[in-house]
Amino acid sequence: MSPGLATERVDGRSPAALLFDFGGTLDAPGLPWKERVFTLYRAAGIAAAEETFDPLFYGADEALVGTVPATLSLRETVRRLVGGVSAALGVDDERLTQRIATRFLEDALGHLGHNTPLLSRLAGRYRLGIVSNFYGNLEAVCEEAGIRQFFGVVVDSTRLGVRKPDPRIFRHALGELGVEPGDATFVGDSRSRDMEGARGVAMPHIWLVGQAARESDPCCPGDRVIRSLDELPEVLP
Repeated sequence: MSPGLATERVDGRSPAALLFDFGGTLDAPGLPWKERVFTLYRAAGIAAAEETFDPLFYGADEALVGTVPATLSLRETVRRLVGGVSAALGVDDERLTQRIATRFLEDALGHLGHNTPLLSRLAGRYRLGIVSNFYGNLEAVCEEAGIRQFFGVVVDSTRLGVRKPDPRIFRHALGELGVEPGDATFVGDSRSRDMEGARGVAMPHIWLVGQAARESDPCCPGDRVIRSLDELPEVLP
């Protein structure tokens, strides 16, 4: 199967495995962390233009990569990230920073809880895995969220030393699950990291776009597109 035709299994059979992105896919309906954090700051009256906010967020985000304990909780991860963003923005109101971190965490845990029954059902039919660009503590985060049990492999880019869309991170996950790219499907919210990354190893892929319209076209002709993980069973063979 050529990369350009990696969206569908031509024989119509169900995939043996499903691989998921984490942030923006399992913990939100197609919204990456940066967009959610930006929205919370704007709602709190912190007037930063998106083009100003983005590099400050990514600086705080990058500062956590490889510097956190492998056992660090999601709560503490979010607290450190938002604290770094506030510092970069010059926000010295600790209570406001804490409120933003709490809102983000509650929203993420709410979506993870909502998706747990679906993951449980999928785990009874497919081999499941996670492939995520994360900070080195994704295993602990999944344990805390109560979803680790459903996944045969959790690949954290910092632990592996390879980030999406590098094909090696996808091949590692597939190897751990014992399946070929054509026998798996990747589900993620990022066109550049998830869809293009899966395409690079000729793995079928499903784009979670959320409720907001996307300006860019799907990765490949015929890509399956969903607005919520609740729609996933409907588009799987």
